Amino acid sequence: MNDEAPAPPTPDTPQPPGTPHRPSILVLTAAILLVGGIITAAWGITHHKRSSPNYTATTTNSTAPPQKPTITDDGTLHLNPAANYGNKYADGILPVGDNRYTTSGARKGYVYVCRANFVPASQAGAQVRGPWFVNNNTQWDINKKAAVQGSITWDQQITINVNGGRRIITTNDLPDHHTGQFPVSRSDPARIYDANPNSISAQTLTYDLPATPQTTSSNCMGGEVGIMLTGVALFNAFDAGGRDAGAWEVQDTCDGHPQNKGEYHYHTLSRCIADTSVEKVIGFALDGNPITGPKVSESNILTTSDLDECHGITSDIVLDGVRKTAYHYVMTQDFPYSVSCFRGTAIQPPGQHEGRP
Repeated sequence: MNDEAPAPPTPDTPQPPGTPHRPSILVLTAAILLVGGIITAAWGITHHKRSSPNYTATTTNSTAPPQKPTITDDGTLHLNPAANYGNKYADGILPVGDNRYTTSGARKGYVYVCRANFVPASQAGAQVRGPWFVNNNTQWDINKKAAVQGSITWDQQITINVNGGRRIITTNDLPDHHTGQFPVSRSDPARIYDANPNSISAQTLTYDLPATPQTTSSNCMGGEVGIMLTGVALFNAFDAGGRDAGAWEVQDTCDGHPQNKGEYHYHTLSRCIADTSVEKVIGFALDGNPITGPKVSESNILTTSDLDECHGITSDIVLDGVRKTAYHYVMTQDFPYSVSCFRGTAIQPPGQHEGRP
């Protein structure tokens, strides 16, 4: 209030006759201050809400993509092509899946093995935990992981024939891309972590698979998962000791290495597979179901959390030159990387299980 303003009349002070009644300056000033305070407080509350991470504005014309990543139909998980799955592991920091297996039934994020016949860690492959393990060894950084040196090319031989309801794949297990030098050279920095003593050698592998597999309940699995169209066998997520093979074992720059019988194989999605679209078939599991990559679109990548307990989903794929809706497994960046149980009846693998002398 202005200190020089005249004092307002009190109720006991008589007013001159004919003077119209007007609110006093004090009352007007108080009213203005009160209204201003209410407006300021209301603005402050609204501003605080919009600044808070828990505040969500509601609009009627939002163009944001659907947030539900998948839809279900009769209990089957389907891809939602309109959803934004995101790119959860864009930084390359992945969870470690050591001992994440079950023998009693399928479970998302675990491998459902028929027998947990793992060997002691000292016989499992990698001898030393690499410096790419981070966050108290609960995660590993794919960008910092060592890779076996070398760039050796091979004479790949693979045939695929579909006839009489069967898909027959014959391969010598040599890839259509380069590999590292195995056994690991003494001069290779990767040797201090995993001195793989095995050599790559041609195999004779024939996969007699159903061309139209029947999807059933979840079935347990052994060490081998299927065959990739690069000509290379695919093993499950573990090394021989039940540890996360992607995190522990040192592979070459195409994410492969040989076991003790010379069978070159992957445990994870090979970086030498160019097209990893979710529509592109890049291999077949031992039950005949196709295997695809995880990419829905740019920076829109499926992860384990988006898939069922066997690491699969139903969506449109291109199979044998025909676009169709089918169940298929998905190879992801994160553990368990590929097939974690079989939704169909699997054949016995033609190759050898993983092992080290």
